[in-house]
Amino acid sequence: MARFKVGIQLRPQHCTMDQLLQAWRSADEIGADTIWTWDHFYPLSGEADGPHYECWTLLGAAAAITRNAHIGALVSCNSYRNPELLADMARTIDEISGGRAILGIGAGWFERDYTEYGYEFGTAAERLAALKDSLPRIKERLAKLNPAATDLPIMIGGSGEKVTLRLVAEYADMWNAFGPVENFQHKNDVLNEWCEKVGRDPKSIDRTVMIRDEEVDDFEAYLGAGATHIILGGDAPFDLSPLERLVAHARG
Repeated sequence: MARFKVGIQLRPQHCTMDQLLQAWRSADEIGADTIWTWDHFYPLSGEADGPHYECWTLLGAAAAITRNAHIGALVSCNSYRNPELLADMARTIDEISGGRAILGIGAGWFERDYTEYGYEFGTAAERLAALKDSLPRIKERLAKLNPAATDLPIMIGGSGEKVTLRLVAEYADMWNAFGPVENFQHKNDVLNEWCEKVGRDPKSIDRTVMIRDEEVDDFEAYLGAGATHIILGGDAPFDLSPLERLVAHARG
């Protein structure tokens, strides 16, 4: 069986900062290849006004306290920051981490974030158009920064077949989608079709999928569907035993 990459998203909701940073340290020590946060301003589950922390400030702290795993947002909302600023922020996190940052980005979807923080929510089509505009600007800014980012990968999260997956084929080094297996396989096949249309080597895109803890022992089904990188999700109090099992599978 081919070795695959293992990641975990440590959700910054309903926890203390001490709990969250300790979970980052522990996941790094367990051997996660990637550790992620998300880019929201309010919890997505549980008490709607419960404790929550901002994404990119947290990534700065995580970059300083981890040593091995690559780190990033799964994914950052394109609407919340000017694309040139986002590129500079990601480059700075890359410097702090010693070259381990990933710039994850998506079109955005959580309306409360927008309305509470004063962003225009608009339509899904408008948010996708904005993402399409931002991606080349991000790449241009990364090339201009001093010091420059060193091979900073771009991840795009999303599964829209007409726009998002084409943007993945055109711009991304990594792509994230969700299960179940049949859904992931279909989206993966569509991405391969877009790669063929735009002249992209499909093997150059790391295919990540977020799965549930109870699916850990079904990892081979996701590998068979095209995944190269399997990511778990974790909420406080951050039980990392599923991550330990998945790492063992990956190294076995």
